[in-house]
Amino acid sequence: MPRPRKRRRLARPPKPAIYKPAGVPLDDLRHIRLLHEELEALRLADLEGLSQAEAARQMGVSRSTFQRIVTKARRQVAQALVGGHALAVEGGTFEIGPPGGRRHPR
Repeated sequence: MPRPRKRRRLARPPKPAIYKPAGVPLDDLRHIRLLHEELEALRLADLEGLSQAEAARQMGVSRSTFQRIVTKARRQVAQALVGGHALAVEGGTFEIGPPGGRRHPR
């Protein structure tokens, strides 16, 4: 039996979204699924420009796990863009919390 997945930490609540090519009905498109933690990894690495170590710390995962997440995310986005598919941002195993794992006292 595999070990349960560790929850990845997101900085803000996720918003489900679907991105698709213009002029093509959504029902006619193949859907590529991008998990919320994969979008967060793209945000931290490519938008914020953080190092893998810092981004991994903010998500509460190891550097090697972060590398796997961001590599898969980049592949999914490229596949959707190049193949003209819909990109659906949904699902995943995550929790909402401040960067670096610091929790607000309750």
